[in-house]
Amino acid sequence: MPLIPYALTRPFLFGLDPEQAHELTLGALARIQHTPLVCLVSQTRVADPVSVAGLRFPNRVGLAAGLDKNGRCIDAFGAMGFGFVEVGTVTPKPQPGNPKPRMFRLPQAQAMINRLGFNNEGLVAFLENVRRARFRERGGILGLNIGKNAATPIEQAADDYLAALDGVYPHADYVTVNISSPNTANLRSLQTDAALDALLGAIQARRAALEATHARRVPVFVKIAPDLDEAAVRAIAATLRAQGIDGVIATNTTLARDAVAGLPHAQEAGGLSGAPVAAASNRVIAQLRAELGSGFPIIGVGGVMSAEDALAKRQAGADLVQLYTGFIYAGPPLVQAAATALARAGR
Repeated sequence: MPLIPYALTRPFLFGLDPEQAHELTLGALARIQHTPLVCLVSQTRVADPVSVAGLRFPNRVGLAAGLDKNGRCIDAFGAMGFGFVEVGTVTPKPQPGNPKPRMFRLPQAQAMINRLGFNNEGLVAFLENVRRARFRERGGILGLNIGKNAATPIEQAADDYLAALDGVYPHADYVTVNISSPNTANLRSLQTDAALDALLGAIQARRAALEATHARRVPVFVKIAPDLDEAAVRAIAATLRAQGIDGVIATNTTLARDAVAGLPHAQEAGGLSGAPVAAASNRVIAQLRAELGSGFPIIGVGGVMSAEDALAKRQAGADLVQLYTGFIYAGPPLVQAAATALARAGR
């Protein structure tokens, strides 16, 4: 258990504006992660090793992308017991994201809405942070999540993804191609048949060149939305197979508001995360598993608020699970609880 129980710090953090609380927390973690004070947030990593996409994960619970967009706190999150940590989304050039306010809590529904818009310091600063991290040396798996700049026309999106892939490839255990954020204009159009096929074809060609240059093959995952019908999921699954993509992350945030109708902030623009997205995420995971078969790697994310939710992701067909909003609501104890439940279920 961390020396400072999250139950004591959450009321203070939830008394602040959500983005202010977010930045305050990341700043504190960045300052202590390479000092003895990291013991304040540290807890034992549950040992439940599993091989997925050719990688040996220490356990099945990871941090989802989006919480640490600039990769500032990789070692701090690693100290909390995550088997893997995914940071980003990073874009080639720095960008401020959308105007504030752009994060909203919906505590009655254990949910959040954000329209951050890939706010990040850009690839150069991101890679400086990644290089300083010791998480991989300590046995953790590091995922680096890439996207396109808002100012880049959607027709030229592949240029941004390739530039980002070039930068992150030497430092990643796996790379995630984010085509499913609802907060960058037209980004989700890259999930359609022809656009996805063209983008993934370009990424795979560049990956082959990078593999030869660096003498190592880095798995590529694609992160998709929960707001997809069965035909769209089927088409995406077929494209992932045809292009030789290594895995899929399901899912990002949702645009649906049915589960939070009438609550304060429910109609704010952006992606809804937390408990209300669990059912849609699990539906997409189950369909992907049916389409892709038993051996294709799936990381499940969306609405994991408890150990039981993590187990539901596994039952739907996910090999690994990730936390974001559940981690904000429950704190580090959720990491251990979910990892322990998944380890017991796998025995």
